[in-house]
Amino acid sequence: MTDRQRAEEAFERFVVPELPVLLRVARALTRHDAEAEDLVQDTLLRAYRSIETFDGRHPRSWLLTIMRNTHINRHRRRRPELLRDPDAAANSEAVDGADAQSALFDEQFDAEVEAALFALPSPFRVMVELVDIRGLSYAEAAAELDIPIGTVMSRLHRARRRLRNHLERAGLDPGGAR
Repeated sequence: MTDRQRAEEAFERFVVPELPVLLRVARALTRHDAEAEDLVQDTLLRAYRSIETFDGRHPRSWLLTIMRNTHINRHRRRRPELLRDPDAAANSEAVDGADAQSALFDEQFDAEVEAALFALPSPFRVMVELVDIRGLSYAEAAAELDIPIGTVMSRLHRARRRLRNHLERAGLDPGGAR
């Protein structure tokens, strides 16, 4: 069997079954179907290119990490363009008649949520990713990580509290209207 055939077989085995989850998470991240599909496609390309290095353990986590990094990189690439022309930034961010101030707040809020998420210690961040982003139940998250369900609940509670505290310190009210 050639390297390419092994890569294709691994891709079919580990990646293809996760497509529905990838699309659901991408839609949650981008809030637009077309952008979500593009994000999934980029994620699949990166996964295919690096499938030989994948050890076969936790394919969903591996793919979601690729997706998260791809999404962050796409967002970073857009920022310099937005900084050059503030009017274009307001127009591109203002969707469905939303005003520029609302778009700026949304961008700030999203950036703070992202910063807060990445500031979390890994055990807490994993819980948020599994339950809040991927939509797994507490039991499913516990089974995937092979930990007690009470540990999932405790870590998720503490993670959410840290996220709220971070947003409050940033002057954003996570419970308030956006």
